[in-house]
Amino acid sequence: MRLPRSWRTLLVLLASSVCAFASAYNAHPKLVVIIVIDQFRGDYLERYRDQFGDGGFRLFLDHGAYFSDCNYDYANTRTAPGHATLFSGSYTSGHGIVANEWWDPQKKKRVTSVEDDAVKLLGVDQNSPGASPHNLMSDTLGDELKLASGGKARVFAISFKDRAAVLPAGFAGDAAYWIDPKSGAWITSTYYRSDLPEWVRNFNGEQPAEGRAQKYWNREWKDANGTVLGSTAPRTAKDGNPASFYEVVGSTPFANDYEFEFAKELLVYEKLGAGPATDLLAISLSANDILGHQVGPDTPQMRSMALELDRSLAQFFSFLGHQIGMANVWMALSADHGIAPLPDFAKTLRLPAANLDAKALREQLNSLLSAKNQKKADYVLDLDFPVAWLDKDTFVGTVGAKDESVAEDEVGEAMKQLGFTGYFTKSQLARGDIPPTELGRRYAHSYSPEGGFYVIGIPQPFQVGISKGTDHATPFSYDTHVPLAFYGLAFQPGIYRTHAEPVDLAVTLASLLGIDAPAKATGRVLVEALPPHRLPAPSDAPVTAPSSRQPLPAQPGGGTQ
Repeated sequence: MRLPRSWRTLLVLLASSVCAFASAYNAHPKLVVIIVIDQFRGDYLERYRDQFGDGGFRLFLDHGAYFSDCNYDYANTRTAPGHATLFSGSYTSGHGIVANEWWDPQKKKRVTSVEDDAVKLLGVDQNSPGASPHNLMSDTLGDELKLASGGKARVFAISFKDRAAVLPAGFAGDAAYWIDPKSGAWITSTYYRSDLPEWVRNFNGEQPAEGRAQKYWNREWKDANGTVLGSTAPRTAKDGNPASFYEVVGSTPFANDYEFEFAKELLVYEKLGAGPATDLLAISLSANDILGHQVGPDTPQMRSMALELDRSLAQFFSFLGHQIGMANVWMALSADHGIAPLPDFAKTLRLPAANLDAKALREQLNSLLSAKNQKKADYVLDLDFPVAWLDKDTFVGTVGAKDESVAEDEVGEAMKQLGFTGYFTKSQLARGDIPPTELGRRYAHSYSPEGGFYVIGIPQPFQVGISKGTDHATPFSYDTHVPLAFYGLAFQPGIYRTHAEPVDLAVTLASLLGIDAPAKATGRVLVEALPPHRLPAPSDAPVTAPSSRQPLPAQPGGGTQ
């Protein structure tokens, strides 16, 4: 049905005025919620679209601005780099987070992307290092909100994983919360505060048996037909010890329910959306990733996980509506990476897929390098497929001082002998010695000065570096393609086929809020999803064709097809 001209004018006027008066400085909107689903491929929203309810994913698909062609433009598609990218608006070459973990040549061990010896954990009795964003080389959207508002904006981030909470919270976040893997209790570090807030302590309970996590044990996960797909009954892990909350509950939809339950408490007790400036809450949902590595993307379990998450999202959005009012909330949805098909399944379709054993590959690399240099040694200290972390001292101590680039090339050539199609060395990336190709650009964006001495191999499509299950961490579309969608009065609903990247999320929100984009941001403002700033002429005059350099404008309610 075609709306009367006066109605169309009124709708455009409303959208234009919302956009014009949006400002973080006076709490318009009151709250921005960014939802990141760990390991959620871009095709899932279309695959299950007709099975979703009305209030979850369809809020973005039917009433939001949905970009169907959103891809990471780098190769290191892992959780930590993905979250840093989404919130900094830059790739690894800007924010510096190259992997979830990397080899530290000073400590001579693998360290995590957020590990920090200078701080301690809060909420758990252990002496392990704390966590902070100290490895980030750029600030984040939340940091810019804090700067612009003089600290009045409130910024929080939560996840099952420390890296997926710490990196979105940025340097200036009021707190990042994640779970103790064993018990499921919510914890943080002394980087943010000196002790846990009372409301978090009450949520956790004095003892594990008293906390909210306890009710998620001993539950059956059933699909819509009543078929049992999983259970959270206690079980024994591979090492013979009791399996953790992270392993058991984390691989079921109950993990999302538990995380949203905590998010609701945080919203209430921290009074988000009630201050003088726009607040920000980042929610990273980990269950998809924990399960997806085990079963792959094409299984009944992953279908049920998506449908159950749809239900959880609908309930959370309803809570936001009652608590704050959806007219006062903007939301964004994306993912940190995708996932390769399960090799065993892909092979049934005659795709050249394979499970590779990273430990065996490392041993083979060291054998080839030992033979070449006529000295048996561990030249490759660690292999986090497809990245090889090298021991500089071994190269110097066994075969004399070598130029770093020469030693790296030796490792790269050995990787090619084992089936990699090519490689990029750290020295090569640092020099910018990259071929002017799509693939070359993706690896250039994957460079970081962190991690000592490394070589990034280029694997063959559909090969993963674990002996069982599946993985990500490649530049291929199944790992780079993720959803990107926005909801709120500032956005023009529609499906947009124009190319977008995850770096665009922070830049677009910053522009609409009237604040600076993060310092090293390289994304663009997704103007095609924003209402026009000028009212149209009173008549239905033909629209002048836009410049070919600009994305096509969206049509009200329809987007760019």
